[in-house]
Formats: sequence, structure tokens, C-alpha cells
Amino acid sequence: MAIEGLAKIPELRKKILFALAMVAIYRLGSHVPTPGVNAVAIQQFFTAQNAGIFGMFNLFSGGALERLSIFALGIMPYISSSIIFQLLTAVFPYLDALNKEGEQGRKKIAQYTRYGTVLLAVIQGFGISTYLEGSTSPMGEPLVLASTVGGIPFKLMTILTLTAGTCFIMWLGEQITEKGIGNGISLIIFSGIIAGMPKGFINSIELIKSGEMAALLALGILVLMVIVVAVIIFLEVGQRRIPVQYSQRVSGRKVMGGQSSHLPLKINFSGVIPPIFASSLLMFPTTLAQFVNKPWMNSIKDSISPNGVFYNLIYVGLIVFFCFFLYIYCF
Repeated sequence: MAIEGLAKIPELRKKILFALAMVAIYRLGSHVPTPGVNAVAIQQFFTAQNAGIFGMFNLFSGGALERLSIFALGIMPYISSSIIFQLLTAVFPYLDALNKEGEQGRKKIAQYTRYGTVLLAVIQGFGISTYLEGSTSPMGEPLVLASTVGGIPFKLMTILTLTAGTCFIMWLGEQITEKGIGNGISLIIFSGIIAGMPKGFINSIELIKSGEMAALLALGILVLMVIVVAVIIFLEVGQRRIPVQYSQRVSGRKVMGGQSSHLPLKINFSGVIPPIFASSLLMFPTTLAQFVNKPWMNSIKDSISPNGVFYNLIYVGLIVFFCFFLYIYCF
């Protein structure tokens, strides 16, 4: 029935095809390497670092980071910039006034968010290029082939490439939101995460064949995944219906009104934004510690490891905070 409905609505079909085309472009760009890097050494380096913060960054970028492609920074600078300006809106009267102006004011804030995205991408690009120049792979090979690329210093080339890649992803997300099926940024993040599913499935099959994972355990994990997805969908479409009672009024000899209705409010009003925001904030200090070799920075990185209890407590607390903040921000 859904396929037949899709065939009968050309506009919806065009929107879906447009969104799929934008996602396909994003996935193709994730395989285009940054100029001047040793692709094999980069792959070895990030494979060795996959269990830490780089692994989480690589997950959000859909594997673009481990290849150090032109989309290696992913959409995270844009998300971080959005967090900053949403928080600043509640602090600075000027931004709050812009937000209350309606569509034009929100467009202005969106423009500031783009400027912030470029600034953050430049900073992250500089940090990555500096780190790569002084690093080697586990096999001892340099990660950077030469200090210059076509006469341009490697640092400058990397900053320009990664910043341009982030801006292009941001543009793709906005195009999906405006001309596609909506939620462009979320769709790009989703496509990046599920890009690793085939590889994970193949690795699971190999573990089962080698006896390192029991078949019953793999089946249990699969069933648990299906249950989790079903619960997420159930909560996502769930509504809390607030009853609304209209008062009666008399018009001549007739009694008008007195009807009852309801106001549907989503249970998960804030969607996936709070977890994404929380992840971005927790990634920042650990990422900074990768490039600043100081004892106190390393202690911070170790204390908020993704596998630690402290990390998960802060993560849950930030999710609650952003859910509350977005509710206050919107209402």
C-alpha cells in the first residue's frame, strides 16, 4: 500500500529521490581522500585508535575520519555551532529578540550558526593537520606524505579541504530539509551510522564461524536490536493528548459549542537533538586532549572515557538538561 501511495504522489516521490541523491553524494564524498595524506598509514592509525574517542567520531562521520576524506569532520562542527547559538539565545537579549521576530529572525540566527560552523571547522582542521604532521602509523610510517601539496602547505590545504567538506555537508542537509523529506542533518547522521552495518554484520558472521561468538548470543543480540528499535518507534510516534473543552455559547435559541477535543503533544518532543548535543559536548575535551599533550588534559580524557561510569552519568545528565532547555526554548 505504501509503494502504491508513493507511485500516486509524484511530488512525494521526487522528494524521496532527491533526498536519496543527496545522501548518495555524501557517501561518495566520504571516500575521497584529503590531499597529501598516506591513505594506508591513516587507515592503520585510526584502526588502532578505534576504541577511543576517534572511534566515536568515526561512527558519526560514517567512516570518513578513518579514511581522512574531505568529509572527515562530518556534520559535528555544525551541531556544535547550533548548540552554542541555542544556548546564547537564552543569554543574550539580541539573539533572543531575533528568535522572537519570526522567520526572518531565525534565518539571521541560522546565518550566524553557519559562520560559527566555518570557524569551528577551521579550528578542528588546524588541530588535525598539526597532529597528523607529527604522528606515524603503528607500523612507523608517516601519516603525511609531504609538507606541501601542489605548492600549498599541508596545514593550509587540510584546513581548506576539511572546512569546505563540512560546509558542503551542511548545505546538503539544508537542501534535504528544504527540498527533500525534511530533517536533513539527522538523515545525514543516520546514513553515516548505518554505513557501518554491513561491515559489522560480516564481522559478526566471521566471529560466529571462528567460534569466538556463540550463535545463540548473536541471535539474542539481533532480537534485542529489533526490540530496541520497536520501542524507539513506539515512543517517537507516541502522543500525550491534553483534553480541551470548548465552552458553550447561546445564539438566539440555539446553543453553540460545548464540544470537546484534544491537544496532541509528542512524548519525545525534542527528538534526537539532546543525545547529539550531549555527545558533541563530551567529545570536545577528549578531542582537545588528543592534540594538547598535557597531564591535566590526559586526566580529563581518561575520566570521561566512553566506557566509564562517569561518562555515562554526565551523558544522561546532559540529555535531561537539553530536553528541558529545548522545551523552555520552544515554549
